[in-house]
Amino acid sequence: MAYAIIKTGGKQFRVAEGATVRVPSMNKKVGESVELDVLLLGGDGETQVGGPIVSGARVTASVTGHDRAPKITVFKKKRRKHYKRTKGHRQGYTTLKVDSIG
Repeated sequence: MAYAIIKTGGKQFRVAEGATVRVPSMNKKVGESVELDVLLLGGDGETQVGGPIVSGARVTASVTGHDRAPKITVFKKKRRKHYKRTKGHRQGYTTLKVDSIG
């Protein structure tokens, strides 16, 4: 089974053909196609490592949706100083379905 390591949004992801992956938010509409650079191509016996990307290799994926992760609470406190701050954060993400690795 062939797989690839891609980089998007400052993070790296291991993807296989037909898989879905949640990546940091992309400015694309649902249904649009996205081409991503490949850092490593592996699977069927031989592994190709890019420096930094594998030349000629591309991952094609389609955007299936946008959403936000569950809320996390950020709490800061300095004891004996009457200082407390509470803040919430929800990180946005885009769901991609990998169509082909080539």
